[in-house]
Order: sequence, then structure tokens, then C-alpha cells
Amino acid sequence: MSPGPVPSVGGRIRQARLERGLGLRALAREVGVSASLVSQIETGKSQPSVSTLYAITTALGISVESLFEGRQTTAAVPAGPVMHALAAFAADPGRRIGPLVTPGEREVLELDSGVVWERLGHVPSTDVDFLLVTYRPGGSSSGSGALMRHAGTEYGYLTSGELVLTLGFDDRVLRPGDAVCFESTTPHRYRNDGEEPAVGVWFVASRSVQ
Repeated sequence: MSPGPVPSVGGRIRQARLERGLGLRALAREVGVSASLVSQIETGKSQPSVSTLYAITTALGISVESLFEGRQTTAAVPAGPVMHALAAFAADPGRRIGPLVTPGEREVLELDSGVVWERLGHVPSTDVDFLLVTYRPGGSSSGSGALMRHAGTEYGYLTSGELVLTLGFDDRVLRPGDAVCFESTTPHRYRNDGEEPAVGVWFVASRSVQ
């Protein structure tokens, strides 16, 4: 299977918003962004930053993991084995991803501000984000520079490049081989001030994993 982009999360966000009876402006107020930006995200004209994505999922009471599971396919993505697989995945939100996931089978989520998430696996009945994360040069988890907070416990291991983690009032520079762990409710932000991509494996558990 050759690698291919996963459809936009916008349709899934819109579906969750409508299921909760929220208008665009109401969701925008809760998230702290403009209704225009929420509309652009839902229609796929704009991708959310990491911080905005977590703010939206928190406001809607859904997990980031669910955005990988419940998305609709789009005509802009070529048909073929990848699209057929994604359609099957969307029809079965309780599916298992793995136990082996090859590079060509990863679902890829392009976010704003130079951040790419690749999904590395999923075990049904768990609420866990297991991701290969890339911050391109100049990339940041927040386009506005604001710190983010969200539910869960965060673990990360940097494999290449350098990444600046702002955690509370402190900046820490992550280099290859460095690991971090903290409660995700602590205000934080990631940014890549270097000239090469910063790549690492991240594991965010929104609740206790049994």
C-alpha cells in the first residue's frame, strides 16, 4: 500500500458540532477563535493548529483519536487501495490499527503551523493518541504563540532535530534522545526554531490506560 493523505478532519468536527446542537459562533466562542476560522476548518479550507485542534475537541467532548476514525472520504483524494481502506476504517470506529503498522499504512494528518501527525496504531476501547510527530523548521503547536492545555498525560521522545518545549513558565530544549512527560493540563507549547525538522514519537493518554 502506498502512502497517501487522510481526508480532512473538518467534516468530522462539523458532524460532532451539529450532534451537540452547537452553532458555529457558539463553538468559536468556546474555543476562542473566529467563527470564520471554524467554518474554514470544517470545509477543509484551513487546517487547525495543534492547540486549536485540542481546544475544539475539548469543547465538543470528543477525543483527537476519534477524528482519525470517523472521517468522510473526499473526491479530492485519488481512488485506489488507500481510499478503499480508509472507507472501511471509517465504517468501523472500533477497529484495531496494528499490531504491525508499516510506514506506507500510516494515516497522516497535516496541521497548521508546520506540524504533521502520523498515526502509529490504535487498540479499541482506549483513548490514546500514539503518533509520530514532525515539526518542520519554524513549526509550532500554536500559530498565535499561545500556550495550550488539554486533558491527558503526555509522553514524548525526540529522535531527530531540536524542539523547544515551553512548560508553564520554563523553556526546555529537547535534543535527540531526550524524553518528556507531564500532565497535559499544564500550559505548554512546542516550537522548532532550528533549520531541520524535529521528529519524535508522542503518546497522549486521555484517561488511564489499563
